Amino acid sequence: MSNKMTFNVIANRVDAHGSLVRCKDASLVIDTDLQGRLDAFNPAELIMGALAACIIKGIERVTPILKFDLQRLEVEIHGVRQDTPPKMESIQYTIKVTSEESDHRLALLHDNVRKFGTVFNTIAPGTELTGTLIRA
Repeated sequence: MSNKMTFNVIANRVDAHGSLVRCKDASLVIDTDLQGRLDAFNPAELIMGALAACIIKGIERVTPILKFDLQRLEVEIHGVRQDTPPKMESIQYTIKVTSEESDHRLALLHDNVRKFGTVFNTIAPGTELTGTLIRA
């Protein structure tokens, strides 16, 4: 019997303009205002931020295993929301890597992101999720 990882998050409404989500010793103000707010992530942006974090964490996890030379990493994500039913219809990402590694090794790194990312593999079945890994 394997022990599965579990995650717990608690969110509380602060007022009509925002809420606070907490896990472990961390907290994040989130945009739950119907008019939106510029100083907090809204739910769709949280999904895209979680995807970016998943990609970065996955790369951090495999670079020592692959003995991959990584100097810089940036992830850009663009999402498109459809109205009916409301959902993210597509998400495109660009992973920008500064590295002296070969193109083959860059492709291997991208394969690892797509195969082993928890958030990546949660989003992919219900959304058109496409992206590239490029040398920056």
